[in-house]
Amino acid sequence: MINIKYLIWALLAGSFIPVVGILNGRVGRALGEPLHASVLLFGVAILLAITVAVLAGRGLPNIGDFRQLQPVEYLAGFVVAFYVISATVLAGKIGVANFIVMAVSGQIIFSLLIDHFGLFGAPIRPVNLLQLGGASMLLGGLVITQLANGK
Repeated sequence: MINIKYLIWALLAGSFIPVVGILNGRVGRALGEPLHASVLLFGVAILLAITVAVLAGRGLPNIGDFRQLQPVEYLAGFVVAFYVISATVLAGKIGVANFIVMAVSGQIIFSLLIDHFGLFGAPIRPVNLLQLGGASMLLGGLVITQLANGK
């Protein structure tokens, strides 16, 4: 059974995702360049990550340990940067809700593929019909929200 505290933490983390697009859009307008908002975001993020690692973790990583990583293991940094840049640029063009609907749709579909096939070294967790039904209902709900908005 999954600890309820972790589920609440995940829910809270997810609820802040739309805020990234809005706030970065505001920063981008204030700075006159949307991509500069991403630079600011990652600057603040690295400071927070260092602080949390020092205060709540085992300190900073040994830079020498990075040599043992495989190139694909750096992909997460590119994915996060792509997401943040995309949210920053697209939220203002298609709206925060539309961006999040598409982002969540992609997350649902790709997470099922990752679980089912064990992509990127994840443990294989075959997807069953109940999960596909649940994902279909989620995606259907996302479509309905768009139809309700006349999109």
